[in-house]
Amino acid sequence: MPALAFCVDSAAAAPPGYAFAGDSSLPAPVTFTGVPPATTTTTTTTVTTTAAAAVEGSSHWSPSLSAALYKVDGWGAPYFAVNSSGNVAVRPHGAATLPHQEIDLLKIVKKVSDPKSVGGLGLQLPLIVRLPDVLKNRLESLQSAFELAIQSQDYESHYQGVYPVKCNQDRFVVEDIVKFGSRFRFGLEAGSKPELLLAMSCLCKGNPDSLLVCNGFKDFEYISLALVARKLALNTVIVLEQEEELDLVIELSRKLSIRPVIGVRAKLRTKHSGHFGSTSGEKGKFGLTTTQILRVVRKLEEMDMLDCLQLLHFHIGSQIPTTALLADGVAEAAQIYCELVRLGAHMQVIDIGGGLGIDYDGSKSTDSEISVSYGLEEYASAVVQAIRFVCDRRSVKHPIICSESGRAIVSHHSILIFEAVSASSYDTPGMSALGLQYFVESLSEDARGDYRNLSAAAIKGESEACLFYADQLKQRCIEQFKEGSLGMEQLAAVDGFCEFVWKVIGVSDSTRTYHVNLSVFTSIPDFWGIGQLFPILPIHRLDQRPAVRGILSDLTCDSDGKIDKFIGCESSLPLHELEGGNGGSGYYLGMFLGGAYEEALGGVHNLFGGPSVVRVSQSDGPHSFAVTRAMPGPSCSDVLRVMQHEPELMFETLKHRAEEFGQEDDGMANAALAGSLADSFHSMPYLVGSSCCLTAMNNGGFYYCNEDEYNAAADSASGEDEQWSYCCA
Repeated sequence: MPALAFCVDSAAAAPPGYAFAGDSSLPAPVTFTGVPPATTTTTTTTVTTTAAAAVEGSSHWSPSLSAALYKVDGWGAPYFAVNSSGNVAVRPHGAATLPHQEIDLLKIVKKVSDPKSVGGLGLQLPLIVRLPDVLKNRLESLQSAFELAIQSQDYESHYQGVYPVKCNQDRFVVEDIVKFGSRFRFGLEAGSKPELLLAMSCLCKGNPDSLLVCNGFKDFEYISLALVARKLALNTVIVLEQEEELDLVIELSRKLSIRPVIGVRAKLRTKHSGHFGSTSGEKGKFGLTTTQILRVVRKLEEMDMLDCLQLLHFHIGSQIPTTALLADGVAEAAQIYCELVRLGAHMQVIDIGGGLGIDYDGSKSTDSEISVSYGLEEYASAVVQAIRFVCDRRSVKHPIICSESGRAIVSHHSILIFEAVSASSYDTPGMSALGLQYFVESLSEDARGDYRNLSAAAIKGESEACLFYADQLKQRCIEQFKEGSLGMEQLAAVDGFCEFVWKVIGVSDSTRTYHVNLSVFTSIPDFWGIGQLFPILPIHRLDQRPAVRGILSDLTCDSDGKIDKFIGCESSLPLHELEGGNGGSGYYLGMFLGGAYEEALGGVHNLFGGPSVVRVSQSDGPHSFAVTRAMPGPSCSDVLRVMQHEPELMFETLKHRAEEFGQEDDGMANAALAGSLADSFHSMPYLVGSSCCLTAMNNGGFYYCNEDEYNAAADSASGEDEQWSYCCA
């Protein structure tokens, strides 16, 4: 606490009440020249320590230091990197990506968000960037990993995966997977009636041998639909999740004269701890016990349908942390498979379910729910080895291996881009000696005693005592304010005074709040719901040293609408100062590895809809990419309809109100007001960019896409009926 003691010593000639006067005799708090130190909730990992050492030990900043700081090489390889310009680059073909094929993410954002008048697409942020090339590479990498394991271990069957559409039901995602996986006989898994309809339609264009696995709770409609799918020559398997489903399958298959292919989902004893393991084990939500499986076998045998039982399914849980746990569960399931063969079932397929994990923080940790300690090849090798060992020992033919690795397939291909629109600032106001004297005189006797004790502790260099008396002084002043004996100016003064003390001692929390144009509940619901962490970082300016640390606060009117936990056990994120201050040029951040579940789980809290979406493929053009599809996010009208409102009627009501209370002699102004109302319904719920705000100010407070829109609204003042017009902002 030398700085605080010096403050007191330099003011020793003054009365004790002036020891902390904020005049020119007091040295300014020391400014940290590197990345501000992180505040952590637990011990950081070795990667974190290494990154921090690289930051603090470097006299010059570089993109490689940013890559280390944000752990990009850990969670992002081989699809994401930081390029020499300091921007995040996409490597669409993974490790096989050539230098000229890398895609600068900032250039995508500029192309998408720039106005159409300058060659952009005019879409509003937030934005989801889909990368089908990455999706294709993930699918091929998974297939290659299993083919390598099968070949190296002399396994006598093949791998034939399915994609669980619940992970991301977007039409183009599912269609891409069917197209890319056709040569691998890659199929789909459905868990509900609409998902089954989706899967049936897509697989009509896929490989006829691709599996259509029907999971989830089933009623007669679901089972009827699955049987119809089999009649349509789709390779459909009805997996029994509940024992009662078997009766429906038998009854409906006879009525429809369709021979079903049946699977059973087994409840294994093997499970892993934590949130993602809660759906497995003997008490899991889905599946049959060994006793129930035996009853299913007996009933099928009685009905002369035991040959229909051909698939065994199980699920240890998502994000399986180690291959040891994986192998243990697979071996248990392989024993059940062999027993079903012994009992006379015509078994063909063992479906190991999901569980192939994603390393969200790049730590390769076995103790974290957001990390895994293996890669695709280690995963495939453990599965093949466990099944082969059991089957060989039991002299059972090697089954087809199926997996439902949805998270591992789609997580990397989607990036959420959003903008920081402002940042909070906690500048401590200065206080002159005269101001300090006035402040002290306004305090109660007890509060003045705290101030004198604080002064004495500062002279002695007792930092703990200084903190105690500063906190006690602040609490007494708050009580005085509540009683009405202290004014707002004095309360602000004590805030500044105590903040100065904390800064000098070194315990001040300098974390800023960055306000982002986003809804956490809509776009990152797993963070709010289960505390799932995703990699988040600026997508540009990574050639510059981040000067502050911050948390992210969204647009919603909800205290939970913030992101204050980050990978690496961090409670804040290294960020850059906003250029030009609040409202300056754009500062873009990206959330990565969010391609699974987030879009399907997001709601319309505060009536914020989903982001705009673009589909971007690698090309040989000047910027290495082409936007092959662009969809603006849901408008205010769209989200209002979700809640049963009728925007057209709402607009008519407001338009008549505008005519009633508008300026009688100014038809142009009334028309402009009505046009502005129409545009409000058709714009996205999120904040518009700074250029749009400037346009609004120049148009008397009304926002239009361009000058033609404004002139059109003004020209419509002739008395003709207003039209429900669309403006794509």
